[in-house]
Formats: sequence, structure tokens, C-alpha cells
Amino acid sequence: QVQVVESGGGLVQPGGSLRLSCAASGFTFSRYTMSWYRQAPGKERELVAAISSGGTTNYSDSVKGRFTISRDNDKNTVYLQMNSLNPEDTAMYYCKAYLTWRPDYWGQGTQVTVSS
Repeated sequence: QVQVVESGGGLVQPGGSLRLSCAASGFTFSRYTMSWYRQAPGKERELVAAISSGGTTNYSDSVKGRFTISRDNDKNTVYLQMNSLNPEDTAMYYCKAYLTWRPDYWGQGTQVTVSS
């Protein structure tokens, strides 16, 4: 059974940091590209960061230089280190596993709120 479970969200002040985790099971994690998306109220879901099976990363312009995506294939977990958070980063953050010719696997999301 496939499971994708995000954790680590919460309330943080502007300028603060959070580290999100996404634990996966039920598929060959190391083969999948893992991504973080976010969706703010009234907005479309957007790609934040992705890391390929080989470790290549890419980021949206809005988070480049502030967020870092990483993965631990031994733990079947992908992380998103978020620094210098601002209110515009407030959203539900989702983890997605992607592999060509396979279904995408999504988690249920973890809420990040940046507010003073």
C-alpha cells in the first residue's frame, strides 16, 4: 500500500525557518522524482521544488535561495528546508512522487502559516 505522509508544518514568524518531511512507502522511492507543491487559499497549486532520482534539484523563482530540497533514500524521505519565510509562503504544502508511466502519488499536505 502506497503512503506519502508530510509533516513539519506549523506557525512561524516572518524570517523564521521550518523543515518539512515527507515519508514514503509502498513504492521504490529511490527511482522517483520527489517534489514539493503548495497551494494557498484561492490560488492554484504550484511547484515549489523537485529532486530527481539522481539528485538534480530545481526550484521555483519565488523560493530559490531560501528553500532547499533534499532526499534520503535509505529513509525513503524527502525534506524541504525553508528559511527566511515570509507571509507569502503561507500555504498547504504537498509532497508528490513522480515516475514516468506510473501514477503520481500525493500526500495529504501539511499547513505552513507565516505570521507575526
